[in-house]
Amino acid sequence: MRTSESTGWDLTGKFDFRDQEVRYGAMGAGEPLVLLHGTPFSSVVWRRIAPHLASHRRVYYFDLLGYGRSHKQQDQDVSLGVQNQLFTALLDHWGLDRPDVVAHDFGGTTALRTHLLDGRDYRTLTLIDPVALSPHGSALVQTAREHTDAFIELPGYIHEAVLRAYIAGAVHRTLSEHEMSRYLQPWLGEVGQPAFYRQIAQMDDRHTDEIQDRYAEIRCPVTILWGEHDTWIPIERGRDLADRSPHATFRAVPEASHLLPEDSPETVVAAVLDFIDHPASASAA
Repeated sequence: MRTSESTGWDLTGKFDFRDQEVRYGAMGAGEPLVLLHGTPFSSVVWRRIAPHLASHRRVYYFDLLGYGRSHKQQDQDVSLGVQNQLFTALLDHWGLDRPDVVAHDFGGTTALRTHLLDGRDYRTLTLIDPVALSPHGSALVQTAREHTDAFIELPGYIHEAVLRAYIAGAVHRTLSEHEMSRYLQPWLGEVGQPAFYRQIAQMDDRHTDEIQDRYAEIRCPVTILWGEHDTWIPIERGRDLADRSPHATFRAVPEASHLLPEDSPETVVAAVLDFIDHPASASAA
């Protein structure tokens, strides 16, 4: 199975966060734009999107703590309660002030927590099917949280079958084996399998409870993109989120599910480029 190195996705940047290595990359030139991935994915979700955005911006991306090629270890805190602290530290490390931010799923939660709890400002914020309102968690998440030890001990081939089915449920189309392998690889083996269930065990509504009544305080223009066929988070959640955010516009994307950057990367690129070029008109719409 190919690794991130052999597929040409550059994550050669290394950042020490509390003695844990976080891997990141950057491309392009110009004003800064940061991409945040969700769960159970990694920064490779942006592989078709980042090069196009890099023709207009200096694009930064990274693997969340405990995800992708970033550090994984037993008893590690990989909750949403720590990811915003990581993002704040990375913004300082990169020397970024008011970047454009594009964030998917848990990445959206992280961006919102960083903005509302840590006081970091963005020029614009594009949210893609974010986990922004409680309660959250799929049927697998609910079951695995209650029986984490049993899931960690599953035979590897059964774990891989569960993981395949879980990821396949996030897309509207069918992933090729090569595409699927990108998402499977970080969660397989002696390190990856327990890491997958570790992040599920730490999913907690309190991390969205802390911010979901504060969305009227968002200080930048917001665009929300949502796959019409999202079976993980119903589209009604996206409309509710937009209603809570006075500077937000909402767009449903047809023929797409939760993993919108995989289902329709061209829509993401077009929407982001239009938004960052005309943020005032978007927020006034």
